[in-house]
Amino acid sequence: MTESIAPPTTKPETRTTRDLARVAVSGWLGTAMEFMDFQLYSLAAAIVFNKIFFPEVSPVLGLIAAMATYGVGYVARLAGAVYFGRMGDRIGRKKVLFITIALMGASTTLIGVLPTYAMIGIWAPILLVALRLIQGFGAGAEIAGATVMLAEYAPAKRRGLISSLVCLGTNSGTLGASALWAILVAVLPEDQLLSWGWRIPFLASFLLMIFAVWIRRSLKESPVFEQRADVVDGVALAKKDIAQAAVPAGTSTIEAALHQRKGRAFLIALGLRFGQAGNSGLVQTFLIGYLATVLLVDKTVGTSAIMYGSLLGFITIPIMGLLGDRFGRRPLYLVLSTLTALFAIPMMLMVTSGNTTLITVAIVAGLNLGVLSLFAMESVTMAEFFGARTRFTQLALAKEIGGILATAIGPLLAATLTAITGHWWPLAAMLIGYSLITLVAAAVGPEVRGRDMVRLEDAV
Repeated sequence: MTESIAPPTTKPETRTTRDLARVAVSGWLGTAMEFMDFQLYSLAAAIVFNKIFFPEVSPVLGLIAAMATYGVGYVARLAGAVYFGRMGDRIGRKKVLFITIALMGASTTLIGVLPTYAMIGIWAPILLVALRLIQGFGAGAEIAGATVMLAEYAPAKRRGLISSLVCLGTNSGTLGASALWAILVAVLPEDQLLSWGWRIPFLASFLLMIFAVWIRRSLKESPVFEQRADVVDGVALAKKDIAQAAVPAGTSTIEAALHQRKGRAFLIALGLRFGQAGNSGLVQTFLIGYLATVLLVDKTVGTSAIMYGSLLGFITIPIMGLLGDRFGRRPLYLVLSTLTALFAIPMMLMVTSGNTTLITVAIVAGLNLGVLSLFAMESVTMAEFFGARTRFTQLALAKEIGGILATAIGPLLAATLTAITGHWWPLAAMLIGYSLITLVAAAVGPEVRGRDMVRLEDAV
């Protein structure tokens, strides 16, 4: 099922290597900040939030409540994806990316100054959820926008490698957050960690926000957006205005895109998203809390394993980007999702063995195989799946709907099922299920490597 690739309809405006470098740094910083913020929150939810915001329930129920507050951010991300995605397709990528970074940074910093349950009672978790919603609203279009910008700037033959910089940003954020938490839980006694130590990572994210905002002020707009046939004076024409507009040599192209049957590309992209998103929520979020709360393994084991896995990811991610450029997106998806499904049960046997070395190896391998490798493929593949007219919106929605169904609900469902069964098998079953969904999506989807990004219609 390989799509024939038509030549570009228009020649995108030339951008210098310096412009590409700025976009790369901006995308790296923004996604680093997004995933640092979310990993800070997810690790805090797994390690301390159940004690300082939900102290009047049992440890298991507290973990479930903390996972629930983690999950509500993904509902807000969906709203942000709709709002900012449409804005990005209408007025350009650059302006949206400036707004999203500011929203994320401000809300994350404010979490660091929140009073706890002991100070103001029920208002503490209410305020936590409110800031989590604001954080999610901004983040809902951040990674989608950074992905679109990099993919639309990159040369076709190196699009996978360059787009993987988004994944390196997410990996940097995960590593930074995991390293901060690993240091805190290692050097601070529990009473100090619960009283003030947990605030440090959230407050430190303010510095990253300032730098990211400064970088984004000097970005140039995506050349693909500027060369779209439906863009006039920097703003995309609404559907109702296209017939009356004077669009030189482009009207037939726009009409073809508008009359394309919608939905198939989106559903395939959503299926591709499931494996990475679901595995991420289980490996990077729930499993850390499961180790500390249920298996009673030292807190440093899980956080250190995520840190080691993220370090290895700096090698894994660009290699996957290069392999995708060499062999195509579809073959790698088929191989990676199959291997992840096969590894699920051995991974959980290693995690529950009680041996810290085996636990670390299992998490490092699971993170790189089932999360980071798939993410490297996802960033470029989903951008190539969608046409230029609705790329930002569809990509953001596919990511965020997949995030809600897999990353947000997954840890909460896993916490509930393991509490009911008293066993690890639900985790393995969920990992296998997520991977099989991605396997099927890859099997029915087309190969999109090298697709012309200026085309307005979707790949399928």
